[in-house]
Amino acid sequence: MTLIDIKSLSYEKVLETVQDMGEKAFRGKQLYEWMHGKLAASYDEMTNLPKSFRDKLKEQTVYTSLDIVEVLTSRIDGTQKYLFRLADGHVIESVLMKYKHGNSVCVSSQVGCRMGCRFCASTLGGLNRNLTTGEILDQIYRIQVHSGERVSNVVIMGTGEPLDNYDNVLGFLHGISDEYGLNISQRNITLSTCGLVPRIHDLAGEHLQITLALSLHAPNDEKRRALMPIANKYELKDVLAACQEYYDKTGRRLTFEYSLVGGQNDSEEDAAQLNSLIHGMNCHVNLIPVNPIKERDFVQSNKKVIDKFKNKLEKYGINVTIRREMGRDIHGACGQLRQSYLESETT
Repeated sequence: MTLIDIKSLSYEKVLETVQDMGEKAFRGKQLYEWMHGKLAASYDEMTNLPKSFRDKLKEQTVYTSLDIVEVLTSRIDGTQKYLFRLADGHVIESVLMKYKHGNSVCVSSQVGCRMGCRFCASTLGGLNRNLTTGEILDQIYRIQVHSGERVSNVVIMGTGEPLDNYDNVLGFLHGISDEYGLNISQRNITLSTCGLVPRIHDLAGEHLQITLALSLHAPNDEKRRALMPIANKYELKDVLAACQEYYDKTGRRLTFEYSLVGGQNDSEEDAAQLNSLIHGMNCHVNLIPVNPIKERDFVQSNKKVIDKFKNKLEKYGINVTIRREMGRDIHGACGQLRQSYLESETT
């Protein structure tokens, strides 16, 4: 018998599944609230469900609950990095960032990544597998329980390419914003993609209210191909056309993420080309000083170069900010903690 992945199901599907088990529909509502509202770590915590029903659930379903392997806390800004172990032994990471406006969690969507972006630690070991909807949701649930503080903002910007795991990520987006769960506003959710054009078109058709963030990182196709293998498949004109469609259908301002790599994409000419590329779009540019990783020889642009790049864009009328670096002392960048853990396991 194939076990049911209960935490990955929608509210309606949970009610339907519970009734198929011979239980009343209201038991499904109770079960869903335990999973997604009260954030129970196991069926044993669900004290108002009959033991006979809980035993049935244990026999017929898989209950996703991630194990915390390690939590690192930044002495600089209080950012916390979580390393989780999945049921099959794989490890993933998530980050809790605390701001004045609320707590934000950055979640992973895959175990590893196959996109191959040159400056990212997430992709070093390739892709192992997609995360289920329940595994993506439970990153937030375990962090909220462990921290004792409500999560109000979510970024799907950890390990993995979210649109390469489209169905499970879509299930996550609906689940995390469900009124019977944590009910996090879709306007407080950002999805970051390296630019899978067909899937951006698909996402536009979902008419969600999340923010779409494109990992741009270069002002032209040639430089983008040197940094991001996906650029060999999709040209910038097609990627930006898909982003424009997303804006047209949702009304949500676009975010363009631009990692500044010293001597590669940070000149004033690069800034001028970037302006030519995106001028007139309703967008915000997020400049990211690249996090150096030991497996690559990329270096971070110096502060003067970063400020000059920002000022140049502002003179063109582009809305731009420099991302505040969070958790640098605890392997804050995508994939770094997981990579160091995997290396320690093999030595």
